[in-house]
Amino acid sequence: MKAHFRFSPWFFLFLATVAAEAADKAAKSGPRFEELVRQFDYDRNAPLNIREERKEERDGATVIELTYDSPRGGQVPTTLVLPPGHGPFAGILFGHWMMPRSPFRNRKEFLGEAILLAHAGAASLLTDAPMVRPGFLPEKGELKGEIQNAEASRQQVIDFRRGVDLLIARADADPTRLAFVGHSYNAHTGGILSGVEKRIGSFVLMAGVFADEEFIFDSVRPEITQFRQRIGEKPLRDFFQQYAFDDPVHFIGHSAPASVLLQFGKDDEGVPEKLARHYFELFTEPKKISFYKAGHALNPEARKDRVQWLAEKLKLSPIDPEAIERVPDLGEEKEEKD
Repeated sequence: MKAHFRFSPWFFLFLATVAAEAADKAAKSGPRFEELVRQFDYDRNAPLNIREERKEERDGATVIELTYDSPRGGQVPTTLVLPPGHGPFAGILFGHWMMPRSPFRNRKEFLGEAILLAHAGAASLLTDAPMVRPGFLPEKGELKGEIQNAEASRQQVIDFRRGVDLLIARADADPTRLAFVGHSYNAHTGGILSGVEKRIGSFVLMAGVFADEEFIFDSVRPEITQFRQRIGEKPLRDFFQQYAFDDPVHFIGHSAPASVLLQFGKDDEGVPEKLARHYFELFTEPKKISFYKAGHALNPEARKDRVQWLAEKLKLSPIDPEAIERVPDLGEEKEEKD
């Protein structure tokens, strides 16, 4: 005998309320990591179409200028630095900062370090970000510019993943010893990469912002406050929801099992120590944080720590401290968020 139940309208109202609250809770909990990771999918079997443009010997290392195809269109301007010998070599991907007016606002930033590390047994891949590649035209309008930058960051992460493909496809490469070094803008993309690209076992992320939405809405710096006022809260919230794949905060909690070294300047007004320590807490173990008496460009002490940390993690040959000191400095530029 079937039992018959009669529900009052209040019961259905209750169910609707519960469903609405659950949906609201799900929306506020943020995007799912598994869905965000798929934003950086690409065809790993597609040809790289490597084109060598120039090769030269420099300070005992082989420096090759080349390009390879980006899965999102165009070519990636690249410098490949190879050690003497036949390997197997560790591999390092370098990502430059985007400081306005800096002569190192491109892949030249880490060339000196890459040549230094070549003598210790590391092959390095240095690429130009999409915003400094030939033909890039910035969008007019601040919000349109942010959207363009988000798409460029997605391309940069995917291009770095293709860079891993390029390195490990070489007969002289050791795919078990890979690292990434990124400064400022490319510390940001490196934070995303730490959650996406699990072939990389070590990350050095320098002077980066790793929680964009929080940074924009919590900052009391006049230029950020004025930016919020010009754009408006709702358009900004909508942007961060639609382009959540460009906010490292959704990825850095998945950085394990890679080791992460965060480097910050004590005099960097854009990323004060309290904020830097907050970011450090968001990464997973194993991790390390270091501060230096420096601004956004950091300093020779940071370079020495970075090089020695890479040598340890990648099992490189010992590196002469005096050789590290001879690498040219970036110089301190006007502090701006790049």
